[in-house]
Amino acid sequence: MSRKCRRIVGSGYGWVNPAGARKIAWPSIRPTASIRGMPNSGLNPTMSSYLLVPQDEFPHPPGADLHFNESVYMNAFDHRQRWGGWMRLGNRVNEGYAELAVCLYLPDGRIACQFQRPGITGNTQFSAGGLEVTVHEPLQHLSMHYRGELLIVDDPQLLRDPKALFGGAPRVAAEMHWEQRGISPVHGGLPATATQDTLYGRDFSLGHFNQHTQVRGELRLGTETFALGGCGWRDHSWGPRVWQNIVFDRLYMANFGEKAGLMLLKIANRDGRVRRGGVLMVDGDYEEILDLDIFNEWSEAMDPVSFQLGIRTAKRSARITGRILNCAPLRNRRIDQGVTLHSRIAECFTELYWDGQVGYGMTEYVEVMRDGIPVGYPL
Repeated sequence: MSRKCRRIVGSGYGWVNPAGARKIAWPSIRPTASIRGMPNSGLNPTMSSYLLVPQDEFPHPPGADLHFNESVYMNAFDHRQRWGGWMRLGNRVNEGYAELAVCLYLPDGRIACQFQRPGITGNTQFSAGGLEVTVHEPLQHLSMHYRGELLIVDDPQLLRDPKALFGGAPRVAAEMHWEQRGISPVHGGLPATATQDTLYGRDFSLGHFNQHTQVRGELRLGTETFALGGCGWRDHSWGPRVWQNIVFDRLYMANFGEKAGLMLLKIANRDGRVRRGGVLMVDGDYEEILDLDIFNEWSEAMDPVSFQLGIRTAKRSARITGRILNCAPLRNRRIDQGVTLHSRIAECFTELYWDGQVGYGMTEYVEVMRDGIPVGYPL
């Protein structure tokens, strides 16, 4: 596969459309470890026990669950210019809207962002509120494009108060385009058995896969233009999702160039278990983790400031440290049977260090708030 990205116009698969969909000859079986033509030998059984086909890159039937969500998330960072961010679109068709999020960490420390819930009536495409995903080659090459207003935030603390954010932050016309190509295996899919753990838990998403990527793109922000050339990470998930079903999690996504990276997760769901999962990427291949230790340092506002990670795979042990460059302190609130459920979602642009390598990516801390305190704090 070529490592150079190019913009493809008017090509690719496009999105599944029941009225006049383009027919594609999908495989009749659901391969797992051989998605990218890789041999099965040497793969950890945990990694190879999920079910995935190229068609899973496209929207799935939502079923009857009110909280069904299908989302595509991408992040991207320019290591030389030290800027980037993430975009996400989550279709909640049974609730009649999509969750739209754009959060970009600019080189001068500002955050350019947008958070909306545009209305949708179907789950046949990822396109709402000015944010659109195009599949050019399933599990290999996608693009994400946003056109609309972005809010310009000089002080990230403004993000704690959505009313103040939307009422007071300057608004600028913007256009953001990313081309993402896979540089790693695809990790995850649907569980193969009824008892198998999913990455985030069956009460948050049933199907989930992710991949490290090479990214090329450009942001036009008013009169400013920012080119982006670097690496990123993406995921795609579908199934019932209520944010408060995660009691707490710590998620780390990063690249150290095109050959090394990580995706690490520690999570507690409502069943009371605390689980650890994820991968190290070494020379372009994934090694499933066997153990993960996390030590956090916090600000007075209980936001993460820095961390130390201890990781073990079947082939190596690693010590990785990181520091937060810019934190977006977000939240999710939902009213359930008259009770307000509140989770904090800290989305942090992060610099990491691993055996002399410097990497960039995202650190995400999601946790239920109880009496104003994140339940996972200070761990």
